[in-house]
Amino acid sequence: MLHVVGTMFFKDNKLLIDKPRKRPTYQMVGGSVEEGETPLEAAIREVGEELGSKAIFDENLFEEVMEFDEIATSDPNKKIHFHVFKYNGALTGEFTLSDEIGDFLWYDSSLGDDILSNTLKNEVVPYCLKNNLIK
Repeated sequence: MLHVVGTMFFKDNKLLIDKPRKRPTYQMVGGSVEEGETPLEAAIREVGEELGSKAIFDENLFEEVMEFDEIATSDPNKKIHFHVFKYNGALTGEFTLSDEIGDFLWYDSSLGDDILSNTLKNEVVPYCLKNNLIK
């Protein structure tokens, strides 16, 4: 089973999500856990890769808050085990678009869920709403 990580960053009751150039929906900032990595190490690495070198965050402020199994949005035949981290601080600096990431968005529920990956739609956004992390 593939292990995947995602990190939740919040500002003004909104969740930071990004849109890969190759996918139609937004997703969490994150990706796959590589061999020999812990989920926390993968989360920190993925945040650095997806947000770019100008994003400023503290590696000590990541807290794992959820884990669940699901089917990958990109492949209905692939099962994944998802580790979700919450960043307990303010993300500063700038985000950098890349060959992989085409857009960043501060999301709240007024934007609807048509733009969201299954993970966001089914697990993460409901968690955020239930815990008053987003509007």
